[in-house]
Amino acid sequence: MLSQQLRCSEVLDERILQAMGSLPRGKFVPESLTSVAYADTSIPLEYGQQMLAPTLVGQLLAALSPQSHEQALEVGTGSGYLTACLARLSQHVESVEIHADLAKSAMRRLSALAISNARVLTEDVYARREGRFDVIAVTGSVPVWEPRFERWLKPGGRLFVIVGDDALMEAWRVARLDDSQYDRQRLFETSVAPLINARQAPAFSF
Repeated sequence: MLSQQLRCSEVLDERILQAMGSLPRGKFVPESLTSVAYADTSIPLEYGQQMLAPTLVGQLLAALSPQSHEQALEVGTGSGYLTACLARLSQHVESVEIHADLAKSAMRRLSALAISNARVLTEDVYARREGRFDVIAVTGSVPVWEPRFERWLKPGGRLFVIVGDDALMEAWRVARLDDSQYDRQRLFETSVAPLINARQAPAFSF
């Protein structure tokens, strides 16, 4: 089922299909929602957070194409499912989650699956001042674009981020070409909850 959903969304990289297929998604959803674990829909978590729909996870991974020698950053751990996917595909994952309860639950799930190349930190990413990563996955939207996350990319690194507000959100892939140049591509429209403490667009007034 999962493979069919992903292929229909043109996620065709066999490494990604294998990584997602090897993980028991049902172990990452709230117990009361295991019956819809593999449905192509987002799943609500505590604190108003959400687990991304499988096709969006696949599209995110396809945009980033993490490699086995690369260092990954995930912003917004949530259930830990995407963390696990990134761990299957990259050398190491650092994931930051603002809610301590979610961070602890995600780490327990990762440990239960013997995933040892991922670290979950309880942290507000907007309090962080530096970083250096090959791939960065931002799981919440940012209403106003700012270059914070792309500056944490190594040259050749890739960022997936969703930009915009309820009126229009777009998934972006940003590649760092060198120390000062970036290639920003708009991929598709989607909608996810904003990151906590993300800068908001100014209210429109007449």
